[in-house]
Amino acid sequence: MLDRLGEELDSISNDDSVRVITVEAAGDRAFCAGHDLEEIHSQTKEETTELFKKCSDVMTTLRTMRQPSIARVQGIATAAGCQLVLSCDLALCSAEARFGMSGIRVGAFCSTPAVALSRSGVPSKQALQLLLTGDLVCAETALSYGIIGKVVDGELLEEETLSLARKIAANSPHGVQLGKQLYYQLDDCGTLEEAYALATDKMVCNLQHIDAKRGIHNFVTKGKI
Repeated sequence: MLDRLGEELDSISNDDSVRVITVEAAGDRAFCAGHDLEEIHSQTKEETTELFKKCSDVMTTLRTMRQPSIARVQGIATAAGCQLVLSCDLALCSAEARFGMSGIRVGAFCSTPAVALSRSGVPSKQALQLLLTGDLVCAETALSYGIIGKVVDGELLEEETLSLARKIAANSPHGVQLGKQLYYQLDDCGTLEEAYALATDKMVCNLQHIDAKRGIHNFVTKGKI
């Protein structure tokens, strides 16, 4: 599955016709339960290293690709499954969804999912509670932690996700892609001055683009966007 997902993301990232992607499961019982422990149990050290490298590459691609990604979560998202949710730019879930970092329950600390937790803005005490207990948390708790952005009734999840995707897709692709990249680049700025310098440069570049010029012209001449 990781190979296929990686290939799809690589293809999409180079496709200018794709403005936003949704990441979702085929069924309703689980979004993703993480790695197959039976598979890992039978692997050599080299095979396990390759597996986690592929997983890390997929998670990194979701963050670095131009198009924003939306996780549509129903059911359970644990370990690498929760990591996948955190690696998407936006996330919605059903009220029945559950989230957790269950690896510690079998003696395996969720090291790579911890990267996604630490980079996502989840407070350290809540993040460590998830990582060190292996407990599952409900959708509302995940919302309060910042793991997901919105909880909706299960029957409305697909509709709400598509609505969000359409809103984003209706905006300037250049503005959306520049904005996504800038948002994450700000984390790497060492000082407030560096962050504002980067943002100023991006803002000026954005305003020179035809999408912004056309949008501002329409607003000035017609009074609307």
